[in-house]
Amino acid sequence: MPRQWIFIANAGAGVRMGAPVPKQYLEVNGRPLLCHTLDTWLAYAGACDAAGIVVGVADGDGWWEKIKKNHPPSIHQSPGGATRMETVWNGLQTLAARADDGDWVLVHDAVRPCVSRGDIVRLAEAVGEGGEGAALACPIADSVRRVGEGGRIIADVERKNLWRVFTPQMFRYAQLRDALARARAEGEVFDDEAGAVQAAGGKPLLVAGAAANIKVTTPDDLALAAAWLARRG
Repeated sequence: MPRQWIFIANAGAGVRMGAPVPKQYLEVNGRPLLCHTLDTWLAYAGACDAAGIVVGVADGDGWWEKIKKNHPPSIHQSPGGATRMETVWNGLQTLAARADDGDWVLVHDAVRPCVSRGDIVRLAEAVGEGGEGAALACPIADSVRRVGEGGRIIADVERKNLWRVFTPQMFRYAQLRDALARARAEGEVFDDEAGAVQAAGGKPLLVAGAAANIKVTTPDDLALAAAWLARRG
């Protein structure tokens, strides 16, 4: 029976936030963003009897050292990388001795604290026992334009069949490992796992999720996350 492993990418510096600490450690509603994210995943892991949770952590990250003291020892750690893709690759190497090729790995960004447990369950149900993996996403509702020099519109973009892709993204361990190994060998860098799997010939499924599953990048995002989390309770 394939097991589920959870990997939280938590090694980003959050430069665009302009904060004195990495954005995943900024407080929202009295607690660091990362703690809200971990709450959801710990609840999901307990309900589905997940095999384990691994958090990718940058070298010298003292904030994580403080947070992990208040969380179960079953949460393991792997080294961060220079890019998000390298952080995920390192996480897969940490799992190498524990995960089977057919096990599932759910990769999630630490700075997406508003993901709902219901959407994670929906993603897991969508991939089923077979398939080529999947990612949570949301159809684009706004008009889309391509701009050129000076920010001037140069073309309309048809929004039909365009989606914003979120995390978690869920793939077989061997499938994701091999896709990232191919990318590294070719000198390619991908922002997410679905892109790497697609480039390796896969056809990931997109599963509709709530638009509240935002990635906190700017101060405005921080305020929006606080509102969503307060509403969820």
